[in-house]
Amino acid sequence: MGLKSALSRPLAAFVTSRYQKWQQDPIGTQQRVLRTIVAKASGTAFGQDHDFNAIQSGQDLARQVPVRDYEGLASYFERVKHGEADVLWPGKPLYLAKTSGTTSGAKYIPLTEDSIPNHINGARDALLHYVRRTGKSAFLDGKLIFLSGSPELEEVSGIPTGRLSGIVNHHVPAYLRRNQLPSYTTNIIDDWETKLARIVDETLTAPMTLISGIPPWVQMYFDHVVARTGRPVGEVFPAFNLFVYGGVNFEPYRKKLFDTIGRPVDSIELFPASEGFLAFQDEPGNPGLLLLLDAGIYYEFIPAERFFEPNPPRLSLAEVELDQQYALVLNSNAGLWGYSLGDTVRFTEKYPFRVVVSGRIKHFLSAFGEHVIGEEVEQTLREAMQQHPEAEVVEFTVAPQVSNDPAVPSRHEWLIEFARPPHDVAAFAAALEAGLRHRNVYYDDLLTGNILAPLQLTALPAGAFQRYMKSLGKLGGQNKVPRLSNDRNVADGLTSAASV
Repeated sequence: MGLKSALSRPLAAFVTSRYQKWQQDPIGTQQRVLRTIVAKASGTAFGQDHDFNAIQSGQDLARQVPVRDYEGLASYFERVKHGEADVLWPGKPLYLAKTSGTTSGAKYIPLTEDSIPNHINGARDALLHYVRRTGKSAFLDGKLIFLSGSPELEEVSGIPTGRLSGIVNHHVPAYLRRNQLPSYTTNIIDDWETKLARIVDETLTAPMTLISGIPPWVQMYFDHVVARTGRPVGEVFPAFNLFVYGGVNFEPYRKKLFDTIGRPVDSIELFPASEGFLAFQDEPGNPGLLLLLDAGIYYEFIPAERFFEPNPPRLSLAEVELDQQYALVLNSNAGLWGYSLGDTVRFTEKYPFRVVVSGRIKHFLSAFGEHVIGEEVEQTLREAMQQHPEAEVVEFTVAPQVSNDPAVPSRHEWLIEFARPPHDVAAFAAALEAGLRHRNVYYDDLLTGNILAPLQLTALPAGAFQRYMKSLGKLGGQNKVPRLSNDRNVADGLTSAASV
């Protein structure tokens, strides 16, 4: 056992014991967090505009602070971006995390002196919980790879700015930095394909023990390793025994990833975002992620089906129910207030409170009134793959196909890039149809009433999703293809990329 592996065990015991303390009173912990962050931000421009001195409870917060997304808070974020102090949080942020936006273009999320430990400690504590629960710590003595954005930062109004993963890279503990790959020189390469080739060069002969990243980009790395060596990843890296991932639902990628590895390895799921590190898998084998309640974030939960109402209910942790879909709202020591993250979660347990990330509140398909959400299509695809175990999926998305001919019903189109197609594509499509009808009564009613025709499955050629993302300048890093759309923008872009 190496020194790092040995020292991690008492540290893991200490950290997990601290978590157990706040888990004993999760509701009280959240109330304390709310009082602390509101009091500290009461003198800011936002705090004065929303009379933070009148906020003593979650009900007060909901009355004083409306729910808004990044665009709704843009006027405040712009003031922060232009160097103004005391806007959303006391002083100026340490960093601005630059991430892809929607109607606003790029988003600039503040990371403050108070909030940056949340991002650093969350990932660290996920690994330490794994050490504590399993007794396995040898991975800390090998080489660790974190597939991330460039750590090279620019300055915006004197504030260091870059991708969250690149910012966090600067805070990797010194005792792990010697173990970390890729090298800084490789990590700052902008072109993802060039960077990926260099990462393979650096890691092929290294004793890799931990590999981490967003699943589709890890799969690209694995594919390059296999193409270069002709061997499964688990054979190329015999010491590789821990895969850490987050950012998207893992299930559609699970089979192909583990087939590429060629043997079982342990895994840990994380729930990171530029706005905060929110949860991690604290128990191996338990799909629920422990919601971090003592990390400077006060959570609110809006029932997903009521999110678009003028004044939807905003529930505290004490009011949530199991197996219900909630849109996540954050209030934090990064200066986010009534901030709609865009993600939906579903609670799998209480005491401790564990969630699964079920989709995006804006990524739903309801072009015909069917209200299909991301979790439903992901579960449907997983079930179809279980029925057709030969099939391997690289990536997929679902879009409406609206017919202009009254005699021809509209339908859903599933655009799937297979690494290995099903033997019977028609049967696979039928399994998708049956699965979605089972999960979504509105979709079933539309099929029964002949309002919609059976879905169309479009198999895309190899590399279509990569070419599409490259055409947008979003290949690699933390960029993701939406699972669902209410328009044809993604579908048409993929169709064009498939023809190249």
